[in-house]
Formats: sequence, structure tokens, C-alpha cells
Amino acid sequence: MLGATGTIGRATVQALLGRGHRVVCLSRRQIDTLAGATVRVGDPTDPDWLSRDGIRGERFDAVLSCLASRTGSPDDAWAIDYRAHMTALAAAQQAGIPQFILLSAICVQKPLLAFQHAKLAFEQALIASGLTWSIVRPTAFFKSLSGQVERVRQGKPFLVFGDGRLTACKPISDRDLGAFLADCVTDPGRHNRILPIGGPGPAITPRDQGEALFRLLGQPPRFRHVSVKVLDAIIALLSLLGHVLPAAARKADLARIGRYYATESMLVRDPATGRYDAEATPATGSDLLFDYYRRLIDGTEQVERGDHAVF
Repeated sequence: MLGATGTIGRATVQALLGRGHRVVCLSRRQIDTLAGATVRVGDPTDPDWLSRDGIRGERFDAVLSCLASRTGSPDDAWAIDYRAHMTALAAAQQAGIPQFILLSAICVQKPLLAFQHAKLAFEQALIASGLTWSIVRPTAFFKSLSGQVERVRQGKPFLVFGDGRLTACKPISDRDLGAFLADCVTDPGRHNRILPIGGPGPAITPRDQGEALFRLLGQPPRFRHVSVKVLDAIIALLSLLGHVLPAAARKADLARIGRYYATESMLVRDPATGRYDAEATPATGSDLLFDYYRRLIDGTEQVERGDHAVF
């Protein structure tokens, strides 16, 4: 297991353990929350460590990776989403591991950003590898859609781009996604397939998210509408400054990622028409985003957004 330190990775490990699998997590740091799994600490991106101290010549049935670049910036994306995965794939082939399950992203359907191209490049290498593979492309995560909970709780308006209905998604929880990934190990119907997946229920727009938050907090709805042109202006300015200031160039990359998520739906996309289709987006699990909001509001759950705060 690669990428076990994140919330999705931890949920996946728990799902694997619950199904009776023996799980070895290869991680840069010790993971105290993974009782029942074996953790081997080192550098999973180092081919020598991966083979010598990670795999150790032992027999494994599958590699499952939830590893992803932290920010999506070009350098980080190609280092992690592509090269680190190519290292893991080569190690798996050398060790005779027959199966590789990859957590990718649904946004690679329309690749405009470095991390999308990096993910696609590895997807293509995995498909051509000769291993049994599963490529799971989830829609939006609960944690990615939780950034304005505290803002609204403080009485501030909910921010939307345009009218708040430019995009839609079928959000999926860590637990439901982890279960789906774990079942890819033994379900032949998920082998050698690209698997877009969302959570249960209808597609949800940013406007829907805001209305639900106000309703749960007992507040009248208040929205602040932001033009996408504002993002375009920010990107243009940062790109110009980026010619002389590397920090501005990095911020421009992050702004481009933000613009993408502000204008593109996280649903299955028809390549012929370019339209996003909620009905064509498969659903799994039982966890609902607005129930998650309720738990955040009453304090029974804490959000771990980390680098998702970028979006």
C-alpha cells in the first residue's frame, strides 16, 4: 500500500483489513492510526529502498496506491503522480506482483493541468504494463467541499462562481471510496478497467452546498457571486510576475487549478459532446455530503483538509 498516510489511504487500509487482507504500508513516516497493518518506514520513491526494504523479496498479491502530489504544481506532479508511480510499477514487475490498483482522478478526462497530464502518463504506462490493473477515478471528496463550513458558521456569505451552478459533482466519502478501492483486489469485474466513481444521491452544485449549510445552521441564505474573470485576472498577473519571481509562478499554477475546479464538473464527461453527465456517473456507498456537514457543525467529526485547502 502506497499513500496510506492520507485520509483516503487510511480508509482504504481499514477496508482492506476488514476484508481479511494482510496489508503492508510503505511510508515516509510511522502511521500510528493503522492498527493491524504493517508499516515500513522509508522512501517509497527510492527504487533501492522500495525493493530492498519495502518489498523485501516477499510475495504480494497486489500494489494499491493512493499516492498523489500534494499541490498539483508541475514539479510535484511529475515527481509523484508519474515518476514515483513508475518506480513502484517497475518494482512490482521485478518482484512478480501481478496486480496494481491506482487511485487517479476524474478530472483527467479533460487534461489542462500538469498533474492531470502526469496522472494520464502513468495510467497509460500501467495499462501497457502486462499487470492486472484497475484505475479508479473518483469525483469530488467530502473534505474538498468543506472549506466554507466555518466561514458560513461565522455569519459570512457562501462564495460561488457565477450563479453557483456552473459545476456539479457526486461527492464521495473517504470510507466509501476506500471500500471501493479495497474491493478492486478481488472483484474481476473491476480488473483491467478505468472506473469513474461517485457517491450516492443526485449531483450537487456549489449553490446546493451553500443552501444546505445555511439550512443546517438555521441561517438565511447569503451568497457572494464572484466572476470567473477575477480568477483569469489573477492568473494573468501572477503569470507575468512569475517570469521574475518563482513564488508568483507557483501561485499562478495553483490559481489555474482553482479555476479548473471552479468551471469544470467532476462527473463523467462525454468526449463526443464535451458535456458532463450525472446519470452516466456511477455511484457507490451510502455516505452523504450533507450528513457530513451536519457532523462537522455539531463537532462529532473534524475535517482534515491539508492541501485540499488549495481548492
